[in-house]
Amino acid sequence: MAWVYLIIGGVFEVIWAIALKYSHGFTKLVPSLIAIGGIVFSLYLLSLATKTLPIGTAYAIWTGIGALGAVLLGIFLFKEPVSILRIVFLCLIVVGILGLKLTAK
Repeated sequence: MAWVYLIIGGVFEVIWAIALKYSHGFTKLVPSLIAIGGIVFSLYLLSLATKTLPIGTAYAIWTGIGALGAVLLGIFLFKEPVSILRIVFLCLIVVGILGLKLTAK
């Protein structure tokens, strides 16, 4: 279950990051509430995952999922720049996540 908690927590990290962008510095109520709720739930799921997973592995994967999702949604939702180098570095994040998952005990 720890891996399920970690993956869902990573997805909620993406949700709160995108909501944070829509909150315009916490000046819009609904996106601000989504961001705050997403942060709390995401951290809670991370804390559950770290009961059995090593903290370094769990935290790196959690932030990797968040970073990957935020960059991809930034590209699609906010028309952020896309380049070959950005794609290469996103692939490196995926390789890092997979490598940590495969080497975790």
